[in-house]
This record gives sequence, structure tokens and C-alpha cells, in this order.
Amino acid sequence: MKELSPELEVRVRKSVDYFMEGFGCCQSVIAAFADLYDMDEKTALRIGAGFGGGVGRLRMICGAVSGIVTLAGLHCGATEGDDSNGKAQCYKVVQELLDNFKQKNGSVVCADLLAQSNCTPTTDTHVPDERNSHYYSTRPCARKVEDAARIFAEFLMDNEQR
Repeated sequence: MKELSPELEVRVRKSVDYFMEGFGCCQSVIAAFADLYDMDEKTALRIGAGFGGGVGRLRMICGAVSGIVTLAGLHCGATEGDDSNGKAQCYKVVQELLDNFKQKNGSVVCADLLAQSNCTPTTDTHVPDERNSHYYSTRPCARKVEDAARIFAEFLMDNEQR
């Protein structure tokens, strides 16, 4: 693990704070970095909202991982439909960032990450679990949010961004 600049370390902490305030994993990761991409907090939170619970509570790709993907797109995503080199470069960045997350956590799938912590993930309802002390003490999500934010912060540092 690399030592981050104080500014980037604050962003990592901020991502966890968002999660502990009740926001989803993806929302938390995106919102902590949104201002770097001229995005206001409300817009960032809305963009990440549907990715909660592993995309709409279906326990597919981890929300924190979806946050990394979204930020990578904001950072280097192609803006022209025929920019195959730009697309390829962004895909390369996404693959590297997700590989880092997977190496650290064993998976990028929400259900797998929950199962590793002996949580029984459900998909039988669209209603989110109540956020209470039991929820926070049994879920690995805050750590996954921190990991995702740290991985993106390291990417920024390596690419000489704030």
C-alpha cells in the first residue's frame, strides 16, 4: 500500500464517512472524488444511487467497484463514438483498477464479498437493509469502500493528479 498525500487520504476517509452516513458503496466512492471532475455532490450521489447492493440490490458487481469504474470513466473516458483508442485506454485503466481490487479482496462481486464475511446476501426484495449497528458490524462494505477509494487515489497519485 502506498502512502497517499494528505488530500487524497482525506478523500478516502470521506468515502467511508459517506457510507457510514447511509449512502451506498458506489455513491460513497464517487462523491468523495466528484469535485475533481467538476461534479457537485448531489449529482455524484444520484449517479451512484442505482448501483447499491451490487446493482439494484441484485448482488452483482460490488458498488464500490462500480464507483471505481465510474470515476475511471470520468477520468479518461472517450467522448467520441469512433475513438477506439480512447475506449481501449479507458478499458485498460478499468481492468487494472479492478484487478487491484480483486487481488486485495478476492472478488469484485457483491455476493462473493458478503459471503466471505459470512453474510447471507439476499436478492428477494428491492428494499434495502436497515442501516443500524448490527448492519455496520456484520458487513464488509465500509472496508470495501475504503479499498476502492484508496485504489482510485493511488491511481490519481501515480498519474500525478491532485
